Amino acid sequence: MKTILNLLKDKPRLYRIVAESDTPAGKTFDITVMVAIALSLIAAFIETRPTTNELLKDILTVMEYVLTVFFTIEYILRIYCYPRPKEYALSFFGIVDLLATLPLYLSLIPMLSSVRYLYIIRAFRLLRIFRVLKLFNYINEGYLLMESIRLSLRKILVYFLFVVILVVIIGTLMFIIEGNQPGSDFTDIGTSIYWAIVTLTTVGYGDITPVTAIGRFFSGVVMVLGYTIIAVPTGIVSATMIDETNRKVKGDNCPRCGKKVDKKDRYCRNCGEKL
Repeated sequence: MKTILNLLKDKPRLYRIVAESDTPAGKTFDITVMVAIALSLIAAFIETRPTTNELLKDILTVMEYVLTVFFTIEYILRIYCYPRPKEYALSFFGIVDLLATLPLYLSLIPMLSSVRYLYIIRAFRLLRIFRVLKLFNYINEGYLLMESIRLSLRKILVYFLFVVILVVIIGTLMFIIEGNQPGSDFTDIGTSIYWAIVTLTTVGYGDITPVTAIGRFFSGVVMVLGYTIIAVPTGIVSATMIDETNRKVKGDNCPRCGKKVDKKDRYCRNCGEKL
């Protein structure tokens, strides 16, 4: 107990253990967390199987609560020892850590009992394995992808708005073509828009199909158009990734996160960017 109290008083040392993996203690802590995450995921898979007996379900439920208490303490320790707690709390992993902890507590409310399985979100935390195992190339590629998506977000949102307008128009046209036909499934514009979304995304459930020759021809046009619709966002992100890849080190700062790096460093110690 005295050792724990001394550790709590020594925030820099606690931070090195909880938030970094450069020391044996830090690496052991991270591996312990990942093992706990893996156990919680396995427990969820087994518990939801219809063939699992009640005794085993009860054991797994108790294990879930024990693990959730462990993750809660871990989250509190991270908030406590981080130099800038707000920055951690609002970061990607900070939000994931919180969302992975809350569902089981929310499930104690009768109306929200099914919410408990949302703790599956903690699977995102397994991404920390790249940092623990020093797989900087993978960290760099993951950061590049996330940064490219972030920079492309406004373009994608504008394109998404265009697609929404397009499916409304396509659905309305299909209702005009098929709506008055005997035995037609296009009973209203809302149903027709649903069909337009399913067809344009090339999913094609087949629950709603046109009955006229014009409607079938129009469906074929929409299906072909769907391949183009899907390709555009991919092109936007790919172009941004190429631009990001060509960024170079400026001065002594990392081109990705902007933090200081040494001239001898091959990778940024903060984000894993190859220098």
